[in-house]
Amino acid sequence: MAVCKMENWQYPAYAKISLFYANVIYSMPSTPSNLTIPIIGYHRSPLSQKFGMPRQPNLVDLVSHIEMLPPYDTLDAFVGIEDFSHLWITWHTHHNKAQVNFKPQVRPPRLGGNAKLGVFATRSTYRPSALGLSVVRLLAVDKQQGKVVLRIQGADMIDATPIVDIKPYVAYSDAIIDAISGFAPAAPTTKIVKISTRAQHQFSAFLTEESSSNPVNINYLSIQKNDLDIICALIAQDPRPAYRQHEVDQVFIMRYKQVDVHFQMDNEGVLWLVDIQQVV
Repeated sequence: MAVCKMENWQYPAYAKISLFYANVIYSMPSTPSNLTIPIIGYHRSPLSQKFGMPRQPNLVDLVSHIEMLPPYDTLDAFVGIEDFSHLWITWHTHHNKAQVNFKPQVRPPRLGGNAKLGVFATRSTYRPSALGLSVVRLLAVDKQQGKVVLRIQGADMIDATPIVDIKPYVAYSDAIIDAISGFAPAAPTTKIVKISTRAQHQFSAFLTEESSSNPVNINYLSIQKNDLDIICALIAQDPRPAYRQHEVDQVFIMRYKQVDVHFQMDNEGVLWLVDIQQVV
């Protein structure tokens, strides 16, 4: 069975709780310093690298899927799940380097990458537990080649991300209408994206070469018509590091499926797709 190990979970041997009428010392049971959690499946996505991944879920209507692992790949475990439109996904941040020592502060990209905040006051993926939590839209539950596959939309996870839990999103409990969202009160602004003639022709060529005459046999990594819209939506989020978002005419490369998408910003702040190359 595949497992992911998360270390550095430490609790005090006892906790002192001051009450209004008396001070009581509660002894805590012996607790391990680490947990072993089973991996129940893997996320399959057009994005195989962290660069270009949306910084939050549901910013881009990117379709992906979760392949379940045995013994969790039984349809019995998903009876009733299609009655829900959205799911909570708990996942492992496998793309991050393991932290040797706990770092209590991070630099949120939303604040320009300079200001520091406490890690527990942010949604940074660099966390002691190395766990991520995302809400995604459930599109369908399928059985493919003997495996249960959940088709989802809006994930902020890259390809091969280990999945450790899935549960339904319940609106009456999970949607807090009057919630205060600190330094991120609204969705980030997006940039204008334009496509060069060269990139348009290159995309059309990939579409001609990759598309199957039988849509049922289209591989999830094959280039399809709506991929250009998704690529533009991803780049509109400006995946460049915050400290480099002022750079003009500097080419950046985002990998999408089996192509590398080259883009750069002009003097007016427009992001241009300038080149689309086959991954070699």
